[in-house]
Amino acid sequence: MVYAQPKALTPSRKDVLVLTPWLAPIIWEGTFNIDILNEQFRLQNTTVGLTVFAIKKYVVFLKLFLETAEQHFMVGHKVIYYVFTDRPADVPQVPLGAGRKLVVLTVRNYTRWQDVSMHRMEMISRFSEQRFLHEVDYLVCADVDMKFSDHVGVEILSALFGTLHPGFYSSSREAFTYERRPKSQAYIPRDEGDFYYMGAFFGGSVVEVYRLTKACHQAMVEDKANGIEAVWHDESHLNKYLLYHKPTKVLSPEYMWDQQLLGWPSIMKKLRYVAVPKNHQAIRN
Repeated sequence: MVYAQPKALTPSRKDVLVLTPWLAPIIWEGTFNIDILNEQFRLQNTTVGLTVFAIKKYVVFLKLFLETAEQHFMVGHKVIYYVFTDRPADVPQVPLGAGRKLVVLTVRNYTRWQDVSMHRMEMISRFSEQRFLHEVDYLVCADVDMKFSDHVGVEILSALFGTLHPGFYSSSREAFTYERRPKSQAYIPRDEGDFYYMGAFFGGSVVEVYRLTKACHQAMVEDKANGIEAVWHDESHLNKYLLYHKPTKVLSPEYMWDQQLLGWPSIMKKLRYVAVPKNHQAIRN
């Protein structure tokens, strides 16, 4: 492969942090060469699993999610879409490219959307053990009420990755909406914390995602037994886990953005995975 030599004395970006204190790269546009990465992951014959939950009314978002994933997600690589749903008959038929397939996993629904959200950790851990370990190399866990609007590829893949929350990437740790009640398993003291990670986009190797989702599920079971529910449900537990099990890559808010709420600041060279405008109340109820 022929490409420009990287310069040891010239940082790729000077306007944003590109490396965490524990030496994990933070992925922004301009910090990677996708051609080199594509070649590396093709040599490894990588297969990527993408899990998404389309429970109850949320199944209406599935068509746009899958269509835009076909345009932008892991293009040129093998992908298995794992769709968890209580309405298998409503899963749309979306044409898939070569080496890509869709698997429907039927699960039960819950009355409260918070319970649906929290049971994702249980489902992902259970299916990781039973199935994903044998079928894919990496798992990406995503929310369905979103769409891919630009390239999201193998640059995100790593043993364990989290995504910076678009509302908190420039905030101090004291302002993060961590769980602050010591009674909860998700508790983080005010003088701790690296970043605030979004529950809507995380992943890694199947083994690491299994460890994360199992730990979060067990913590939620313990909280329930103690009569407490973390302030942001599974996202609170994800943040606690990633504080003490540092991610090996961190994705910038390019990979999780809401243009309606946040506009398009100049440091965002690309908006890759974005919220679809919706009426939360109508969908959740």
